[in-house]
Amino acid sequence: MAENPIVPVLLCGGAGTRLWPLSRRSFPKQFVQLLTDNTMLQETALRVNGPSFSAPIVVTAEPFRFIVTEQLDQIGIRPRAVLLEPSPKNTGPAILAAAEWAAQNLGDVTLAVVPTDHAITSASDFQETLLRAQARADSGHIATLGIAPTHAATGYGYIEPQEALDKDGAKVARFLEKPNHDTALKLIKNPSILWNAGIFVLGAHAAISAFETHATDLVVPIRDAVAAAEPDFGFLRLAPGPWAHAESISFDYAVMEHATDVYVLPFRSGWSDLGSWDAIWSESVKDKQGVVTQGEVIAEDCSSTLLRASKEMALIGVGLSDLIVIAEPDAVLVADRRQSNRVGEALLALAGTGKSQATEARRDYRPWGWFESLKVGEHFQVKHICVKPEGTLSLQSHQHRAEHWIVVQGIAEVTIDGVVSELRANQSIYVPLGAVHRLRNAGDVDMRLIEVQTGSYFGEDDITRFDDVYARQTEGT
Repeated sequence: MAENPIVPVLLCGGAGTRLWPLSRRSFPKQFVQLLTDNTMLQETALRVNGPSFSAPIVVTAEPFRFIVTEQLDQIGIRPRAVLLEPSPKNTGPAILAAAEWAAQNLGDVTLAVVPTDHAITSASDFQETLLRAQARADSGHIATLGIAPTHAATGYGYIEPQEALDKDGAKVARFLEKPNHDTALKLIKNPSILWNAGIFVLGAHAAISAFETHATDLVVPIRDAVAAAEPDFGFLRLAPGPWAHAESISFDYAVMEHATDVYVLPFRSGWSDLGSWDAIWSESVKDKQGVVTQGEVIAEDCSSTLLRASKEMALIGVGLSDLIVIAEPDAVLVADRRQSNRVGEALLALAGTGKSQATEARRDYRPWGWFESLKVGEHFQVKHICVKPEGTLSLQSHQHRAEHWIVVQGIAEVTIDGVVSELRANQSIYVPLGAVHRLRNAGDVDMRLIEVQTGSYFGEDDITRFDDVYARQTEGT
């Protein structure tokens, strides 16, 4: 490892609306496989991994904590810290919290703040640009990466340098807000103009100093939230009391637009924030007719179209042109490719109907594994449960439902009212209403079972927990 490795700060929040139904509020796009076999989070973490980089600091929301650690574990990356935000506050408080934690625990290290939902073609070019930015940061400056525009985008902010750019960048003259189309057309005629990608390189102490100068009101609540943070099973819960007093504001608004010592370095390799299904189509490998297919898909006489089906689905497209079709087991999207940026608008209408598909993904991640609902009826619910090796569910009971467990893979150790049984594939057991029970994976492979719940109420709050190896207090299962 380098003498002064860069510490990546992986920003891992997000609402997940524009790429619905694959991305949802409970499972936003950074956790989804969009262009490769890796998720966006995994691609980002690998992009800032190597001899010149330290283990990352992750800033995320509490509901995503187990997803984050599982996905990073799958690629062999153990984060240095996972900071849990009590509520979303945009990038300003998130970056300040990471800088405060780093300064207290690591000293004045160089931080590379990167969103986890961007696609970047060349990881090597990206690392080289970050290392050049580190040289600026080591001189006490704030460095940001700018993207060479490919079109007159109105969804991005722009950066104007003071002088012509070279690979080591130039001082920033001004940041420009998201322009209208006519203004964007004028801007991109300037060969030095860049898109603002929200990627920053700066020292931990420089970051704190910048907030103290330009966003004073954030400093005390965030500092107190970090100081009073509580460790929780490998995570660090930022204190909710002080955090509540912090303004929700982006790092750009809080600091970058006011700071005078900012340098921008051009990043000219492929980049996309994958902000719409049209962007996914643009970045994907296409056939000669411009068709992108993912999953069990057959495309007949189609052109300029994206067809994607989940593993459980089969999708056939016939005579389609300029369409986006995404088929998930519980939801289907069909959209004009050129209007796919309006998915968020339509999603608001779906949310207004109360449908869970608007916000909730089918799979719910827990420290022991995951479960997904297969079928819900008036007096029953069927779930698919996967428990990782050594995974153990809490010792619990239910007041409104009984459960039937059928093991389909692995070895399950089942405790019911103090009696311990071992079940293997094709064996089942009944858990009566009110029984105190626990489930544990007693094997060395994932243990999977089908759970059939019967009763009058199936909410996750119908749980009395007596013991939990993960020290959880509020979550079910």
